[in-house]
Amino acid sequence: MKISLHDSLSTYNLKIGIIYYNKIVVSDSPQMIKGRMQLYQENLFLEIQETPVTERAGIAEWRKLWKSLGADPNRYRHSAESLMRRIAKQNYLTPFHSAVDLNNFFSLQYEVPIGIYDTDKLQGDIEITLGDEETGYEGLNGRHNSLKNILYTHDEIGAFGSPFVDSKRTAVTEQTTSALQIFYLYPSQTEEDCKKLLMAAGKMFTQVNGGDFSVTLLTNTTKEVALHDFISGSN
Repeated sequence: MKISLHDSLSTYNLKIGIIYYNKIVVSDSPQMIKGRMQLYQENLFLEIQETPVTERAGIAEWRKLWKSLGADPNRYRHSAESLMRRIAKQNYLTPFHSAVDLNNFFSLQYEVPIGIYDTDKLQGDIEITLGDEETGYEGLNGRHNSLKNILYTHDEIGAFGSPFVDSKRTAVTEQTTSALQIFYLYPSQTEEDCKKLLMAAGKMFTQVNGGDFSVTLLTNTTKEVALHDFISGSN
């Protein structure tokens, strides 16, 4: 499997972090994770009273990038902002399962959109590019989502993920044993910081879900990687 950034995205200085997980066991989140997530959301709610969602560094930078790509950040909010706006209303996230719960936790913690996908439901190579009028899919939000001027990820079957909302087709379930997690990091982060972030997230994820992980970073200078080129991590 190869993963690449389309050449048309070269002007945007994107940094796309990718973690591949293998031999994981997805289940009900342990009580420790549920408790940590609840406490984190409560503390975040208090922080948002002082620094509104759109003024937080990661959220603000992604809104700017969103607009530069041609999408309206007020109409189509990226997933990290949508999650944070829920917290601002004290509409706290409820536990789903260990993979989704940690995915949401990372998104809130790092203030970036993140998607996680069952690799057994993917086919062929993967590319990240920009959507047009015809790009869309049935999302986890229960409706068809248009991805015009929004970054999206596709395999040989079609579109399956974006920093806006992910598709039902590739959703991670408790039967998932291998997964691909895509971090839409923001351009101002250094490559070194991006890689440290990915390693920290991979380590925490596998401490909860078992298995092993490897990471890579797509940039303007590294636009394509093969799965065997990923850097192995350790839990």
